[in-house]
Amino acid sequence: MTSLALTITETLRYRGKLGQWSWVLHRISGLGTLLFLFLHVIDTSWSVFYPDLYRQAISEYQSPLFTLGEFALVACVVYHGINGFRIIVFDWRPRWWKYQQRAAIIVLAITLIILVPTFLIMAAEAIRHYTSLSVFDISTFKIPEILSDNARFAVGVIGALIFGLIVSVIYSFIPGRTADSATLKRSRFDQIMWTYMRISGVLILPLVFGHLAMMHVIQGVFHITTAGYTPIGATGVNQTGSAVEFVSQRWNTMFAGVFIWRIYDIALLAFVVLHGFYGLHYVMNDYVHNKIVNRGVQIAIFVTALTLLILGGLAIINTLPVDTAKMLAQAGS
Repeated sequence: MTSLALTITETLRYRGKLGQWSWVLHRISGLGTLLFLFLHVIDTSWSVFYPDLYRQAISEYQSPLFTLGEFALVACVVYHGINGFRIIVFDWRPRWWKYQQRAAIIVLAITLIILVPTFLIMAAEAIRHYTSLSVFDISTFKIPEILSDNARFAVGVIGALIFGLIVSVIYSFIPGRTADSATLKRSRFDQIMWTYMRISGVLILPLVFGHLAMMHVIQGVFHITTAGYTPIGATGVNQTGSAVEFVSQRWNTMFAGVFIWRIYDIALLAFVVLHGFYGLHYVMNDYVHNKIVNRGVQIAIFVTALTLLILGGLAIINTLPVDTAKMLAQAGS
């Protein structure tokens, strides 16, 4: 925590060049995107395993607080993706680092060029939704529901941390461990993952930007519960206006005998979870220096990432049939 406080105070005090602020923005945007990823994978899995919870989650996503959060998410994803590509290019050609300040300005310019029309489209859709409501008051913000439901996520994170710390403490008492061999293995693994972070950073861009365009710009969260609306890329109509049917129609769409969106989302899930949580691993190494605590945090990161991969993968594979989604929607209405 001392390292984190020092980083924050020194970042605000030190009047560095654009490279410093690019580093800060890259880290903040990455952590913001990872937070949404954590919530989004679990919420989307509920469409298969706990449909009522998913309907509640989408209802909260359609509130003003989450609308503002969606704008922040899009900004984080766009900037982090483009700036990450800048970092990859310079790692590939180190001699170009002398142009890094100029490249940072180009990244900001491209980010703004993308965000301005994107935000206009999103704002128009949000205004249309909120002006169509018969009543707009404090209850529209759904603050008690948001706090109550998201407390589950906080409990899960705390539980993962406690588990990681317990395992780390137990591991520290195991005799016969050789620090040198463990360090060597970590070094080799980190070298492999350094390469993975660069390769995945390139492969993720079309997947993430495509998903962002389809599900947050062309077709926003307000369309998920619109009856008679066809999910983009799907062949079936969401006849009931159920959030569960929306997901089901999309994942059950086939092209040339292939469930194209299941494959797309599984690839997106795998790349983003591994990339995001290994990035979190880097961040924790910067700020958590106690060996036992650091190891506990890393175990928690690994367990959380593995849980998201399993949970998200099972949800995509075990998608509810459309008929089941309709029955659930009718039963809930």
